[in-house]
Amino acid sequence: MSDRVQLRPWQREAFDKFTASEQPDFLAVATPGAGKTTFALACARWALSQEPRRLIIVAPTTHLKVQWTQAAHRMGLEVDPNWSPADGLAPDVHGLVTTYQQVSTADTAKKLRGLARDAFVVLDEVHHAGDERAWGDGVRTAFELANRRLCLSGTPFRSDTASIPFVNYAETGQGGEAQPDFTYGYADALRDGGVVRPVYFPRFDGLMEWSAPDGTVLTANFHDELDRTGASHRLRAALSLQGDWLAAVITQAHERLLHVRQTHPDAGGLAICMDQEHARDIARFIRHRFHVEAEVVISDDPDASAKIARFAASDRHWLVAVRMVSEGVDIPRLRVGVYASTVVTELFFRQAVGRFVRWTKGLASQKAYLYLPDDPRLRTHAFQIAEARRHVLRPPTERDDEFSPEDLEREAKQELDLMPEQLSLFSVLSSYATAMSVHAITEDGLTLFDDEPDVPEPTPDADGTDALSVDLPDIPTQSGFVLWSNRSVGERKEELRQKNMDVAKRLVDLTGYSHGRVQAELNRLAGIASVGAATNGELERRLRKADEWLRQAAPSRPVR
Repeated sequence: MSDRVQLRPWQREAFDKFTASEQPDFLAVATPGAGKTTFALACARWALSQEPRRLIIVAPTTHLKVQWTQAAHRMGLEVDPNWSPADGLAPDVHGLVTTYQQVSTADTAKKLRGLARDAFVVLDEVHHAGDERAWGDGVRTAFELANRRLCLSGTPFRSDTASIPFVNYAETGQGGEAQPDFTYGYADALRDGGVVRPVYFPRFDGLMEWSAPDGTVLTANFHDELDRTGASHRLRAALSLQGDWLAAVITQAHERLLHVRQTHPDAGGLAICMDQEHARDIARFIRHRFHVEAEVVISDDPDASAKIARFAASDRHWLVAVRMVSEGVDIPRLRVGVYASTVVTELFFRQAVGRFVRWTKGLASQKAYLYLPDDPRLRTHAFQIAEARRHVLRPPTERDDEFSPEDLEREAKQELDLMPEQLSLFSVLSSYATAMSVHAITEDGLTLFDDEPDVPEPTPDADGTDALSVDLPDIPTQSGFVLWSNRSVGERKEELRQKNMDVAKRLVDLTGYSHGRVQAELNRLAGIASVGAATNGELERRLRKADEWLRQAAPSRPVR
């Protein structure tokens, strides 16, 4: 168990402010890639050292449960990513990690309410608690009795309807704006150097022709003024591989990726797509056109998290996804992206940009590139992010806020998606890309170039500024706690549970007993109430008892 952690200055400042606060709720807003996870786990180590209590982490996706489990293990904390409300919590972990979707069910929220009493709760990307009313209700029910709640977000947000639980709001006349207890913006991180990358936005205009659902044939470029429906049609026409626009943009992006890989050999690209069929089409295009691997990740794939992890650790060229990599996923080698999604809300766009900003130690130049349609809404979002870059190119005189609250538009989920019946009548006739513009930030302001601008990057100070050491006190643990040197208790627990499931199936086949009877007998032999609430040591004992039973049932067959 590590007893010291290196914190960046902003993390230490936020940590000190959190530990000094006597309020039950604390909201930290920090730009993607800045290190919110390390900050939160340092706070958790401190809180659990004050008094033995459970740790509960809520993440947006199943994949992020795995990332939190691994990060917690590196900080000397053990959580179970496969906890089920049907079982209790094993005593060889400090707590559990779940998702907002799981918390939204009434049974899970009720079960968590008991576990979370006087617990330390981390709500990662807490704005997701406002995605659906059931999610917010579940979070409030489950965690209102907690001792402390640390809320994290990488995106400034406001409440349009119902407020998000455990977040303080101030009325501004444009809706309730969340009031963070600590903010560390993109401009702050760029100024510090060695924290995040500067991102450039090559934008492509084009001429798109399509047949609308009413049979009308329309032609437009991205600078023509259209109503909301026309803008939706135009964007879909550009992003369809039935035309030439997207193929040309992906080709430009791939050429950029090859150039980047000359100095960053394992640099990767990410294509963010409209839907699963669109993702598969783009992956096939990349494979056939460029003869490189393109990994497709979709939410319906049970192996999605493992695919993302394999891609992150590989040197493959492209990852193609819909929403699986929109938030929180840490793949620092991503340097080039293609925004091929019809979701044009500012929230989703900022989350997508966040996939490319994560700093990699040891590289002198780390510019990242996100290729965009020159759609007016995306152009506006990119300008706002680029404006944050402009601040760091002149000597800082005062702290710059990342984004003005007045710049934040009201978010709407997939506001440009067509209804299914409309989509069936919509068809792309042609599209091709024309001029490309790149955002460049100079001392004179925001300038557009027809190629990559020669703009200096912030110089890192020892890869992330002067790190500050923080002593982490020992954490009291319940009996049965075992620290695995290279694997988390949760990962080992998942493996042992699967082995117990497999051996139970073999016993059912050999004995003819029902599955329930076999499971109950194995629990009795191992002296446990359930597999879900068992420690790893108890699960290993259960496997030994199963082996003995197998030898008795089939003495002539090998056990395993």
